[in-house]
Amino acid sequence: MSDSIKMKNKNVGFLIVGISVIIGIIVLIFNLGLKDIVSQTCSHGSECTMYDIILLQTWISLAIAGLVFAIGLFFVFAKEHEKIVVKKFKEKRKINLKGLESNERKVVNLLLKENGVVFQSSLMESLGIGKVGVTRLLDKLEAKQIIERKRRGMNNIIVLK
Repeated sequence: MSDSIKMKNKNVGFLIVGISVIIGIIVLIFNLGLKDIVSQTCSHGSECTMYDIILLQTWISLAIAGLVFAIGLFFVFAKEHEKIVVKKFKEKRKINLKGLESNERKVVNLLLKENGVVFQSSLMESLGIGKVGVTRLLDKLEAKQIIERKRRGMNNIIVLK
């Protein structure tokens, strides 16, 4: 997507706030017009039930505009999503695979193949090991200072040290 099409959360928030203010103004102008029409056509005067209905509709409409306004404020003050930036694994260093178990070697080889970075969920799929098994395996590799886990949302990124 080009930069001209992308909009930041703050810009979208200001747009939504502006729209909600315009909606509020339109609702108030519309309801003032309705009151004028009712005052000219209703024979009951100020006791006419139409005034109560107009008041109820005004409050409901303003509440909806207020909700849209609050959503706009949320976007204005919301933190931008953090982009995941992973450094390229440039150096092909020698890692001592002696003393590593079979699955530990597989993890290191997979990391080397993937430029030193892989999601933990992808690792689980590639190795065919469950979440607990992969966690224990990564604990061992982390203790040996071969890998490092970095939290990214609901997943971990495994980085070769």
